[in-house]
Amino acid sequence: MELKTFFIYLLLMAGTTYLIRVIPFVLVNRKVTNKYVRSFLYYIPYAVLAAMTVPAAFYATRSVISAVSGILVAALVSLKCRSLVVVAAAACITVYLVELFV
Repeated sequence: MELKTFFIYLLLMAGTTYLIRVIPFVLVNRKVTNKYVRSFLYYIPYAVLAAMTVPAAFYATRSVISAVSGILVAALVSLKCRSLVVVAAAACITVYLVELFV
C-alpha cells in the first residue's frame, strides 16, 4: 500500500470515529428523560460486549464442543450469582477438561 493511500484511509477512519462520538453530543444538548431511550442506552455496552466476546469464544479452543461446554458452564455459574473470577475459572477448567477427553 502506498503511503498516500494509507494516510487517506487513516484520515477517513479518524473522521468517522470522531463523528460517531461527537454527533450525539451536538444533537442531544439536555438530559434524556424518555425511559425507553434511557433503557436502550443503558444496555448498549452489554450488547456490544456480548457481540464481541461470544463469537470469539467459539474460535478460542481447538474444538467447538469444548467452546460450547465452556460457554454453557460460564452461563450456569454466572446465573448462580458468582463473581467474575469464579465464572472465568469454571469456564477455563471445563474447556481444559473437555479438551483432554475430546
